Amino acid sequence: MHIQSIHIQSIAFVLALVPGIALAQTAAPLLVDTAWLAQHLKDHDLVLLHSGPKKDYDAGHIAGARHIQMADVVKPMAHTDDHEIMVELPDVAQLRSKLASFGISDNSRIVIYFSSDQVVSATTRILFTLDYLGLGDRVSLLNGGLPGWVAAGLPVTTDVTPVTPGKLSARPVKNMVVDADLVKNISQHPGYKLVDARTAVYYNGTEPTYKKNGHIPGAVNIPFTNLFDDKLNIDRDRVAEQFKKAGIKPGETVVAYCHIGMQATAVMLGARLLGNPVLLYDGAFQDWAQNDRGPVEK
Repeated sequence: MHIQSIHIQSIAFVLALVPGIALAQTAAPLLVDTAWLAQHLKDHDLVLLHSGPKKDYDAGHIAGARHIQMADVVKPMAHTDDHEIMVELPDVAQLRSKLASFGISDNSRIVIYFSSDQVVSATTRILFTLDYLGLGDRVSLLNGGLPGWVAAGLPVTTDVTPVTPGKLSARPVKNMVVDADLVKNISQHPGYKLVDARTAVYYNGTEPTYKKNGHIPGAVNIPFTNLFDDKLNIDRDRVAEQFKKAGIKPGETVVAYCHIGMQATAVMLGARLLGNPVLLYDGAFQDWAQNDRGPVEK
């Protein structure tokens, strides 16, 4: 027994040194509920992020939550050019440093929640950014957000917990962003589906976006609001129904866009719940319209 024990330990040690051997921690679920969070709120590796305006955070947040806004994870705008694209990913090193300032480290278990229905897509944008930076397997969204937490009778606080900055290793970002050239030639990419996450009035051209009416040719429409119920919960069955109606098949790569790169990330969350690969046209309809990337159709 002693020899067998040594042998097993030796194998484990060797496997740990071999890249690609699956001894890594199981990926965190994309969604957690209020019961799970209440049970794990004091876990030593938990980093809880409250997404929304500072006034919402100051009015009451879940104990231990750190305040984050979408502005923390996008490129600052110079406001000197009418064609300047909004909500673009910043320099990777700066992004990594900013996220570390919230106490996030390589081994952190991250949960993010939105403060209200007004910041759902801003929150999924932050979720996308964490995934882009290579932390996707360690990040979950609190289903229902802060409204769901309060509705469950769970407490909030105005106390602010001091934050010790974390340490994030430099690593390659995930290939999750595409440009207008790929979108323009989407028909030449079998298994790719272009999805417009804007509401129907913009997709069908009833209302303009950046002075153009309609959508990018070849795009199907899944309004991001259709993925959430009236309690701001998202679930796999609801998403599957919307994707089926839009003609998206299991395994197809979802290339999502919206007005400026926020609402599309909610559709990407839905796609990830179904196991579909995801890509973001980060320039979004703003880039397509203002920079005359191509035609639109109704």
